[in-house]
Amino acid sequence: MPKNLVIVESPAKAKTIEGYLGSDFKVASSYGHVRDLPKGDKAIDIGDGFKPTYEVSKDKKEVIKELKKLVKEAETVYLASDDDREGEAISWHLKEVLKLDDSKSRRIVFREITKNAIVNALQTPRGIDIDLVNAQQARRVLDRLVGFELSPILWKKIKTGLSAGRVQSVAVRLVVEREREIDKFEATSSYKVTATFILEKGKELHAELSQKFATKEEAMEFLEKCKGAEFSIQNLEKKPGKKSPAPPFTTSTLQQEASRKLGFSVAQTMTLAQRLYEAGKISYMRTDSTNLSNDAVNSASNEIQSAFGNEYLHQRQFKTKSKGAQEAHEAIRPTNFSEKDAGSDRNEARLYELIWKRAIASQMADAQLEKTIATIGISTVPQTFVASGEVIKFDGFLKVYIESTDEEENDEESKGMLPPLTVGQNLTLDHIKAKQGFTRPPARYTEASLVKKLEDMGIGRPSTYAPTISTIQKREYVVKEFREGKEREYQEILLRNNEVKAKTKIEVTGTEKNKLFPTNIAMVVNDFLIKHFPNVTDYSFTAKVEKEFDEIAEGQKEWDKMIESFYGGFHSKVESTESIERSEVGSSRELGEDPVSGKKVIARLGRFGPIVQIGENDDEEKPKFASLRRGQFIESIALEEALELFKLPRDVGEFEGEQMVAAIGRFGPYVRHNGKFYSLGKEIDPLNVTVEEAIEIIQEKRKADAEKFIKAFDENPDVQILKGRWGPYIKVGRKNVKIPKDKKPEELTLEECLELAEKAPAKKGRAAKKK
Repeated sequence: MPKNLVIVESPAKAKTIEGYLGSDFKVASSYGHVRDLPKGDKAIDIGDGFKPTYEVSKDKKEVIKELKKLVKEAETVYLASDDDREGEAISWHLKEVLKLDDSKSRRIVFREITKNAIVNALQTPRGIDIDLVNAQQARRVLDRLVGFELSPILWKKIKTGLSAGRVQSVAVRLVVEREREIDKFEATSSYKVTATFILEKGKELHAELSQKFATKEEAMEFLEKCKGAEFSIQNLEKKPGKKSPAPPFTTSTLQQEASRKLGFSVAQTMTLAQRLYEAGKISYMRTDSTNLSNDAVNSASNEIQSAFGNEYLHQRQFKTKSKGAQEAHEAIRPTNFSEKDAGSDRNEARLYELIWKRAIASQMADAQLEKTIATIGISTVPQTFVASGEVIKFDGFLKVYIESTDEEENDEESKGMLPPLTVGQNLTLDHIKAKQGFTRPPARYTEASLVKKLEDMGIGRPSTYAPTISTIQKREYVVKEFREGKEREYQEILLRNNEVKAKTKIEVTGTEKNKLFPTNIAMVVNDFLIKHFPNVTDYSFTAKVEKEFDEIAEGQKEWDKMIESFYGGFHSKVESTESIERSEVGSSRELGEDPVSGKKVIARLGRFGPIVQIGENDDEEKPKFASLRRGQFIESIALEEALELFKLPRDVGEFEGEQMVAAIGRFGPYVRHNGKFYSLGKEIDPLNVTVEEAIEIIQEKRKADAEKFIKAFDENPDVQILKGRWGPYIKVGRKNVKIPKDKKPEELTLEECLELAEKAPAKKGRAAKKK
């Protein structure tokens, strides 16, 4: 029997580590946390220093049973969970549950799963760091207290089923405030003037006027003055410049760059990074350090020298800007720089390549540039045009990697080289264009830019970013959506062949791709929390709490005292909210009167989301209701927009002798025909859907349903064999059943289908949870 037992969190990690250790070692997995706070109000003893009670999770009882067996057989148990607070807590819980004594157990840590790292960790074991455990406990206990006490208030005062959390409430507040900034934003316009000159051999020179004009009249006047003008190069200036590489990735910068370059969500990035880490490909993926170990720097240097040559090497150490970052930890980097790719999974390979390039680039030479600026004089006016270009004299780190930015448009860095020019050279004008542009509102957050904002404010830590972003979407406070832009007119004035002409043109503006939008619920809950629980949504307070967790981890603060100082004021606020009337909560707004009936028009939160209603609930006649559209908010919808909504449901026209009716339901816009519902999707407006469009949608859905169908049974219509997204399956009533690989779907009998359905385990649905 193996003398040593190593316990890690995941089976994938166990498999990798077992490959590095000999027959004296058995590696087992705890499958993450084994204990947690139970549900209900008995989890934390507030009167006894906030003492938590933990219980083994139901799904971990078998795991613990197996681990206890293995512990009995082993001489030494190594607790090898991740090297952070969460990992330390997992090891502590395992030690408690498995009743391990200090003589038999050791804690080992490593930041990468390589043979060297594992062997070094086994040679330098330690005890459990109770300060790190206490920091994790403090976060868990404080978050449970906030959630447990706040959520019932939201249920009573706003809507059943709502929840609040310390970091998630701050993240929601950022999204809500940004939406309101955008809503209040008023665009101003100005005219940007550009010129195109024709050089020898058909080459063109593009230049821009250094000033903008506020009005169309000023722009017209300037272009009129340029009629018949002579243009010449007044000055040529060459400036050397350089670009330096970005530091290697932290959790936050990896999430941002993977979002920009690969289109990954924050959660997807973390899942892929976890897999790469567990397979031994990269160092630990939860880190706020940009530090690289000496070994890593040397390994990267060898790779750079052999692949690109000595002139491309420039060793660097980056200082971490993040407060509370642990310099002993490393940035995210490959464990072996000579390995260029990471296996067969395409997305894992793409993320690995990004990590490899960024880490390698951080140890490469600066790029050497030469910037040329040409000033072009105009004989009739004092203003000048400026043309600029950039030449890369030595590519340095750019050979491998260019960092992206959130501002993809008008990227000034992508200027090419200017054609050969000389001072005094006369230029032939092709045209001058003055184009009306508009100031842009602040950008909505993407998942990754919201993480960056939280990090900049000192809120959250590498382990909390992805769960926070997922939670606010799961709880339906925030939705990630693509939204079409709107058409907008703009003016363009052109001087060509000594003639000035103005035109009105149309552009599409405001297209949003994968941006975060707050829901009406988010706005109501956010305002309620800001008014009654300012601490919970206060940015600097939340950052201060994070700092206190860091102090507990460093042994500078006692965790129960920290919670006590928060809880007293918080709990008295909770008690005082009992007196708040539900009507005081801003979940409804009077918009005005319905011009037809003279009744009040109210926008409010309904059971299934935001609605407008004509009439009040205590009127003799029942009020009329209509759902708000995507992007409409209770706080800003106008009376005219609300009345438009009552035009639904509307008759679209007839098809096969039955009326088609367009409306908006709980799951979005749809067309109803012959008792069946057909989704219109996000592209088609139910107020404008045409007969032809509605028929096409109905027929497409019928075709898809027909293709989905494999087999039915006359003697039991509840049983069908269908083609699904993941392959064929059996549908028995409301139960979906997998078909074994050795069975052909079309050959299954009714008896076989029923037998398979009986053997299939019942799934716990969302409805069961709600009960």
